Amino acid sequence: MTATHILRRPDARLRYEVRGSGPLLVVTGAPMAAADFAPLAEALAAEFTVVTHDPRGISGSVLDDPEQDSTPELRADDLAAILDDLGAESADVFGSSGGAVTGLALVARHPARVRTLVAHEPPCVELLPDAAEQRAAVDDMIETFHRDGLWAAFAKFMGNAGFEQDEAAGPPPSEQMVADSSRFFAHELRGTTRYVPEVEALRAGRVVVGVGAESGQLVTYRTSVALAELLGVTPVEFPGEHGGFMGHPEEFAQVLRKVL
Repeated sequence: MTATHILRRPDARLRYEVRGSGPLLVVTGAPMAAADFAPLAEALAAEFTVVTHDPRGISGSVLDDPEQDSTPELRADDLAAILDDLGAESADVFGSSGGAVTGLALVARHPARVRTLVAHEPPCVELLPDAAEQRAAVDDMIETFHRDGLWAAFAKFMGNAGFEQDEAAGPPPSEQMVADSSRFFAHELRGTTRYVPEVEALRAGRVVVGVGAESGQLVTYRTSVALAELLGVTPVEFPGEHGGFMGHPEEFAQVLRKVL
């Protein structure tokens, strides 16, 4: 059974879900919403109390100011507030993509709240030797979004990330998907990719860096390896590529259980 909660924050109304029983595990993405992690959460619910959520401004989490930017720091504070709402002192945290960056910020800002962070392919491009080029590419994507629209920006995003262009194909997007993707380019992408992890804070906690078994061609593989090297840890391989938790939820859950 899944219980849905609405948490009022000073600047937003956050929607989150709780399912299962056992140790508390927060699963977070950005811009991925709770629905994207539902198969993984179901696979873990027999052993964990799994919290999934819609990040601020995405899907059911509504901002008072729709033009407010989403930063890793704001999203980290949201996760701490969700733990407060649940009466939980701490939790294990699994974050993927932008959610992994949220998790890195959570450890830096609220270290006592995180038992183990599993950061799966955080797009921390500032750690790369070609950070300046990556920064320029992100700026170009955002300019393209404002000038030419969502799909032109998305094509550049997929190409720069390292995905084959036909991987962008799929069913017709819903209105919510268009709204969330538009918000991603307008208010989230720059802040997420510009985030610089606080290495000393991360070394003081338990941080596991995850990479996809099929992600070798992706920018996020390179950023994950760079982060792992800074932390002095070996990346843990998860099934699939960047979205492996969606394509292989049962196998993905098995690896995550072992890590935790």
